[in-house]
Amino acid sequence: MRPLFADPKTDFVFKRIFGSEAHKGVLIAFLDAVLELDDEHRIDDVVLLDAEQRPEVRELKHSIVDVKCRDVRGTTYVVEMQVLNVEGFEKRVVYNVAKAYTSQLGVGAKYPALDDVVGVTICDFVLWDDVPMLSRWRMQEQHSGLPGLAQLQFVFMELPKYTAGERPTGIVDKWAYFFREAGNLDLVPDSLAAPPFSDALEAARAANFTEEEWDAYIRAGMALQDERGALSLAEKVGEARGEKRGEKRGEERGRREGRREGLTEGLQVMLLAQLEARFGALPEALVERIQAAESEQLTYWGKRMLVVSTLDELLGEPI
Repeated sequence: MRPLFADPKTDFVFKRIFGSEAHKGVLIAFLDAVLELDDEHRIDDVVLLDAEQRPEVRELKHSIVDVKCRDVRGTTYVVEMQVLNVEGFEKRVVYNVAKAYTSQLGVGAKYPALDDVVGVTICDFVLWDDVPMLSRWRMQEQHSGLPGLAQLQFVFMELPKYTAGERPTGIVDKWAYFFREAGNLDLVPDSLAAPPFSDALEAARAANFTEEEWDAYIRAGMALQDERGALSLAEKVGEARGEKRGEKRGEERGRREGRREGLTEGLQVMLLAQLEARFGALPEALVERIQAAESEQLTYWGKRMLVVSTLDELLGEPI
């Protein structure tokens, strides 16, 4: 039996709500809220950027999904949902925003043609202990504190910091409540009964999904569980290796190196098992390649295997 609403933190549902023309007003309302824009500066309209216009950055596939759009003033917004706190996450966010900024400059274009880029990231984990649930970041002069160089800005919403319970009042709290609880709701709560939240819930209503869309949603959830399981296994392997190496060397350095190597080893074990379950016996050359790969490449292959039909497609070349 389907739930009333699908989880908006999954790939398919996030795209359905925030990455479609039909629900573009929901995306605009969300951006207005998290950017804390007053009436004079609210976003009038956005143009969704299609896949060909998005920066092709293989390492950023750890994100569940990202939606990119541009408003009428030229500002680009990179909206990401991140469920798992993977290694180097903050660097990926900065790189993704910087890539969106520099990719504006075509051949022969001048620097003044560059428009601002704002990265908006919803995290299902805590990044910093000493900042509020919604934090906004930009550069500043270190002596005076004067903000400047505003071409790149970052906004983070850390969902575990939500504390308003079942009766959120502020607009930001309502968005946090929506992301956290929509997939668990049995009815529409009063706090989410009006637009844009009612529109977002309608887009996530499971009964409106076709069978193909429902299958896509289930696959997205399975992919997330697989990645969460791989990271859990890697953490356990890394902890064991780190403890052993730390005891042997008597140094914290040994513990750190052991955990890092264990993460890679755990991902290798998980990916090999998943590929064998789907494609049968694996070529020796592929096994050797996986056993020599690092965690970034392994996680990329782990997500790509869900959308390819052959091992050659997975690797992008014949085995």
